[in-house]
Amino acid sequence: MSTARPIALVTGASGDIGGAIAQVLGSHGWHVIGTYVGAADAAAATVTTITDAGGSAEAMQLDQRDPDAIEALIETIRQQHDRLDVLINNAAWNIGIPFRQLDELTADIWDRVMETNLRAPFLLARAAATLLSAGDGGHIVNISSAGGISPGSSSIAYSSSKAGLNHLTRCLAVAMSPNVAVNCIAPGLVENTRMAQRLPDNVAEGARQTAVLGRVGQAQDIANQVLAFVQSTSVTGQTIVIDGGMPGAMR
Repeated sequence: MSTARPIALVTGASGDIGGAIAQVLGSHGWHVIGTYVGAADAAAATVTTITDAGGSAEAMQLDQRDPDAIEALIETIRQQHDRLDVLINNAAWNIGIPFRQLDELTADIWDRVMETNLRAPFLLARAAATLLSAGDGGHIVNISSAGGISPGSSSIAYSSSKAGLNHLTRCLAVAMSPNVAVNCIAPGLVENTRMAQRLPDNVAEGARQTAVLGRVGQAQDIANQVLAFVQSTSVTGQTIVIDGGMPGAMR
């Protein structure tokens, strides 16, 4: 399937935040390719929401822990569309392990978090670099976490992976200039999402109590900021926090 629309690849479009991002991009003229690991029905629902509103979208399966699967996905996009304008590295994995419970954070869990949340965004950016650099250039937006800025999240592994993603954003902004802009969004607690449900209760409640706006982030806030980034022409290497104003993430 080919389309004259610009192409946006949104990883984890079967999730709450990824779905919101996909829908916003779809409503503003992008053809959205949304990936999923196992939640095919949720990804299909995102596609249906976009197409029912007059947009254009499709779903593709991707296990982003598999480097070969990443290369195959980008090659499929090249063959079918011969372009890629936007890459949204949204897909991530977490598990609730309080920081003090060091013995619970096994090597296997650490590796799964890092491979999904940090290695995969790099591999996707590397595989897509040629397509993203073509024409007038493209955009990458990484979805990180306020937990990568201040030490509080679902686990030490998750915070560490997102801290790495924040800096990967800056490194890729240099490496992929001048043709690709690379930016990052670091949400805090995002209400009513599956990710939020995996946070330890004390972490989630602490976020609600310390947000100076009296409310925490929403998936729509993140989607709207993605749109602002990909419509910009002079912003790169930046990370913006969306968390209702938690002092610990104000930098």
